[in-house]
Amino acid sequence: MSQHFDVCIRGDGVVGRTLALLLARERLRVALVAKPSSLETAPTAAASTSDVRAYALNSASKNLLESLRTWPDEAAATPVLEMQVWDADGAGSEPLTFKAQSLAQPALAWIVDVPALEQQLGQAMRYQGLIEVVQAPVKAALQVVCEGKHSSSRQAFGVSWTSKPYGQKAIAARLHSDRPHQGVARQWFDSGEILALLPISGASGNALALVWSVSTARAEALEKLSPDDFCAALQAACGDQPGRLTLISERSSWPLTLASANHWVGPGWALAGDAAHAVHPLAGQGLNLGLADVLALSEVIKQREYWRSLGDERLLRRYERARRADVAAMSRVTDGLHGLFSQTDARWQALRHWGMKSFAHSGPLKAWLTRRAAGL
Repeated sequence: MSQHFDVCIRGDGVVGRTLALLLARERLRVALVAKPSSLETAPTAAASTSDVRAYALNSASKNLLESLRTWPDEAAATPVLEMQVWDADGAGSEPLTFKAQSLAQPALAWIVDVPALEQQLGQAMRYQGLIEVVQAPVKAALQVVCEGKHSSSRQAFGVSWTSKPYGQKAIAARLHSDRPHQGVARQWFDSGEILALLPISGASGNALALVWSVSTARAEALEKLSPDDFCAALQAACGDQPGRLTLISERSSWPLTLASANHWVGPGWALAGDAAHAVHPLAGQGLNLGLADVLALSEVIKQREYWRSLGDERLLRRYERARRADVAAMSRVTDGLHGLFSQTDARWQALRHWGMKSFAHSGPLKAWLTRRAAGL
């Protein structure tokens, strides 16, 4: 094992691996805390049906990963050409529609298969001699925590964690449709429930990634259903817009919260990704925020004064200031939308339906928000 490291990264998910590659590019010696099995060259057959993670990545995230030569192939990174959003309480209403063509862009976002992305990142790391995989944290000038919402290191550094439970769980799964998805992502809001069907398996594929946010009690009931009964409940919620659906994977779920750390940095340490903040998945921005974190941190380190240590708290504060406002803004947006679409009073529903219709015809405002969500 190397005797000296500049940075120790705790957490070997997409955010941690991306940071390791960014810092190694700056000629820093990096220790990445990971289990050896997590760096396998390819997912096992069992993992291919049990690991159903798929995230929407925007143009900024795509550019970052391409710069590291870790962007997955076309089968694992499906472009979203159109996004359709329904307020299910607006009976007979047309969806709010966003199109990549209106932005003169190739896609609004890309739905990326996370196991495939992790495989690409792991392969790049094996060819980077400045990254060493370790099984426990080691001494380094800077410790970066990328362990996720349930980080143990965060607590060890004395960071408090403020969490607002939504009383919901997100159910994720993979589905097959009897018709091609044509690059269309669809989302339904219905009395607090949020159902998203995202195109995967390539531009001409028939597979969809499900993220269904429902109350904890309903989630537990849905998870107990047989595959056929689960699909019947799903079709009842979304209708025939996505075609006839068949479950082709295991189902997984997790509780939903809005959360943040009171401090992101301190002497010799920093938090990034879900270890620093967690937002509702309704806008699909969680991983984009984490990748923006590590890009900002790597830039702060790259531009530091020659006499500053990597663990200098004043230096690390620059990273926190650069990212905290953006994350706070996204937290307010997702929390506000969740609260708005949770209202069941008829007056709120009418106001919400009117607002969606007005936004659909808002021109510059709609274009601005679409560009911002796309990371442009």
